[in-house]
Amino acid sequence: MTFKGNAWKFGSDIDTDAIIPARYLNTSDPAELAKHCMEDADKDFAKKIKKGDIIVADKNFGCGSSREHAPISIKACGVSCVIAKSFARIFYRNAFNIGLPILESPEASEKIKEGDEIEVDIEKGIIRNLAKKEEYKVNPIPAFMQELINAGGLMEWTKNKIQKSK
Repeated sequence: MTFKGNAWKFGSDIDTDAIIPARYLNTSDPAELAKHCMEDADKDFAKKIKKGDIIVADKNFGCGSSREHAPISIKACGVSCVIAKSFARIFYRNAFNIGLPILESPEASEKIKEGDEIEVDIEKGIIRNLAKKEEYKVNPIPAFMQELINAGGLMEWTKNKIQKSK
């Protein structure tokens, strides 16, 4: 699976409250959450993003509370994947559970600039910075995790497995 889009840069320790502020947690509607994605980090982010764009961040992306609303809002606003130096453990798991691809790459995190056109091949573990004609190798997403992404997350993957077993 390959994604292509422009990079949106964020720093270190972007917590779940910056991703989706707590004042919007009274809904679990992905479309409503998408309107407020990254609002406290960049108030116009949801208006500027184009479907397929990629978030690139520094270390510890998704720290803070364990809310699934955070990766849901990112995916629902059209972000195709997130690249960071590192992710908070609970965000990492929640991202795959809802089918949002994430990749850890200190090199890509440092070298990619906001607005760079990026292409990501999660099966091969290659991030290409088309603007700079650079390539960064990362560990490919494991096959099982790719199944979760392709299915749209853990719930959809489970539903598909149950349907196939009937």
